[in-house]
Amino acid sequence: MSTPRAVIFGLSGPELTADERAFFAEADPWGFILFARNVAAPDQLRRLTGALREAVGREAPILIDQEGGRVARMRAPHWREWPRLPDFCARLPDAAVLTGLRLRHRLIAHELRAVGIDVNCAPMVDVARPDADPIIADRALGDRAGPVARRGRAAAEALLEGGVLPVVKHVPGYGRATLDAHRALPVTDAPLDALEEDFAPFRALADMPMMMTAHMIYRAIDPERCATVSPDCIALIRRRIGFDGLLMTDDIGMEALSGPVPQRAAEAIAAGCDVALHCNGDLAQMRQVAARTPLLAGDALRRAEAALARRRAPAPFDPDEADRRHAYLNQERADV
Repeated sequence: MSTPRAVIFGLSGPELTADERAFFAEADPWGFILFARNVAAPDQLRRLTGALREAVGREAPILIDQEGGRVARMRAPHWREWPRLPDFCARLPDAAVLTGLRLRHRLIAHELRAVGIDVNCAPMVDVARPDADPIIADRALGDRAGPVARRGRAAAEALLEGGVLPVVKHVPGYGRATLDAHRALPVTDAPLDALEEDFAPFRALADMPMMMTAHMIYRAIDPERCATVSPDCIALIRRRIGFDGLLMTDDIGMEALSGPVPQRAAEAIAAGCDVALHCNGDLAQMRQVAARTPLLAGDALRRAEAALARRRAPAPFDPDEADRRHAYLNQERADV
């Protein structure tokens, strides 16, 4: 079997086109990521995930962002809708929050596995600061490292139990971002000792199989380069945070990054990221990105194989009972 390329690609719509199929067979990306444009109904989604794997001739990982709340690619009427995480976490005592997060993410995993998706870009364990942009504040698990780490672990372990690999994001911590990286490059001047609070949830979850980088400048670490393309930031993630799993970029098409998109992929890999993430499904651009990304090799290949080795069949699970328990917790009460 050939070695896949160090890239994850999106695609244009709800069906795999002939041109996309031929390109994916040739480029052999490590995995694929799906968005709302790719999602119509359960049967359609099962056909699509099967076609993607057939194109590359292996059980390639298929990713999605299904946090629930603000970020959810699969929605009603076919899939569950979820309350905003900050609202849920603020309304209940911590023990009930942890129970609710386990139930929520176990149910999400159940829905994902049913349509052939085996990687979820969650949990987000960025510690939200008071002035954080809504792109973080509307999704955050909390504003203190300890609770965020506990809540992130509850979510991640529930996904793993459901046969879905979690992607912990956005390392080394995106909670100080006052700009949305989809549109601009956030910068923080926080000193290194203050950043330790941001690093702490990622350090606590360093045993997880995958993490996603933050498109943000941390001047105390690298005054000029965004973390995704900064060898100094990647070294900190590996050594100070202690993460030796698969490190993937956030979407290299975001406006936070500069230069041609294929160059961004090359710079991220050169900085120490294992896999570049390209989301927009533009075939011409994907061809260019593929030309600038290498085949997985060395430590990157080892980490990719180790991540996939943690895929497992879901543990026994009663979704109806989990639904009932989660609904009870989600009532407007804080005495459970």
